[in-house]
Amino acid sequence: MSSPVSAPPSRSPVLLAGALLTAVFVVLLVLVAVSWGPLVSLDTTVADGLHRWAVDDPATTRAMRVLSDWVWDPWAMRAVVAVVFCWLLVRGERTLALGIAVTSAVGALVQQVLKAAVGRERPQWPDPVDSAQYAAFPSGHAMTATVTFGLLLWLLTRFTASRAALATLLVLALVSVLGVGFTRLYLGVHWFSDVLGGWVLGVVVVLAAISSYAYREARRG
Repeated sequence: MSSPVSAPPSRSPVLLAGALLTAVFVVLLVLVAVSWGPLVSLDTTVADGLHRWAVDDPATTRAMRVLSDWVWDPWAMRAVVAVVFCWLLVRGERTLALGIAVTSAVGALVQQVLKAAVGRERPQWPDPVDSAQYAAFPSGHAMTATVTFGLLLWLLTRFTASRAALATLLVLALVSVLGVGFTRLYLGVHWFSDVLGGWVLGVVVVLAAISSYAYREARRG
């Protein structure tokens, strides 16, 4: 009797989801690059409303800066990846450790290349409550948090963690990924489409990493 055959890579749900989200990101990238009117209008409306709130509420603004610049800062997220990398090495999971390190590094590289290529200006305010350097699209904070928590969730499923642990991490991931995006908008350093682009591209990077690992496992198996 022949052994069961897994679905061809082209039919992998993860691969198909990655392809779909890649298409969504490309469409968003084009709309940003050509300054599509409805998207610019949405970005401006969101930015204006949140900036007025930030200026009128200094206490909340200070809290948002702490969350954005320290708790959910990209370097804080990379520190989490570094800790997990060391933990995996201690467990003897060198392939997984290398995989998450490479994925995190690739995500940062892709993000910077796109920022340079698009060269989108950040919102400008006569009374800014925060500042940020370099180009705006996609949001590095949003993308890095998405990649980091996406990898953590994937690792937890691989180690057959309990439902309680998975649920806890999922809640933490949602709060962090959505929260950091909101802080960047609230502080007036990103447009909504920058944050959306960071979220979508972050998921694409994670799905690509999962597909790549599954492909290597299939070849070894």
